[in-house]
Amino acid sequence: MTGATIWLTGLPSAGKTTIAYALAERLRAEGRRVEVLDGDEIREFLSAGLGFGREDRDTNVRRIGFVAELLASNGVKVLVPVIAPYADSRAEVRAHHRREGTPYVEVHVATPVEVCSERDVKGLYARQAAGEISGLTGVDDPYEEPESPDLRIESQDQTVQESAAAVHALLTERGLL
Repeated sequence: MTGATIWLTGLPSAGKTTIAYALAERLRAEGRRVEVLDGDEIREFLSAGLGFGREDRDTNVRRIGFVAELLASNGVKVLVPVIAPYADSRAEVRAHHRREGTPYVEVHVATPVEVCSERDVKGLYARQAAGEISGLTGVDDPYEEPESPDLRIESQDQTVQESAAAVHALLTERGLL
């Protein structure tokens, strides 16, 4: 059984985690081995103590990438809904997968910041607007959009199921399912 890392990058509240869990449900129903490496859970358990400065964000992305590749190299479909705001750290994760011969797919959940701030799933945009927090990716901290992702999803224009189906279709097309 071929494993692969499917990295979903995008702004906070873009829909990355929601799409990942919908796809995971579908893949499990098909009898596939799947893990979701949720960015919030990773921050709590694997990267506890890291802040949100560039160096700590890069360290967090490298750690997640390492775990994802380890699982994927052992036949697991690994869904990684993580902001990963910097292009160079995402490129480092892709390069690590390439060196190991492990399939890697980058999905940009390209939801506009205006839509994300309306969704505001965790209240981050409201807290940033109120001056309670700073360093919010895409608002007062950079988000470097992928220049050539394997798939770009505009989640504001389709349902969660349609978004998950688009990723599923790409995995099928690439021979990863």
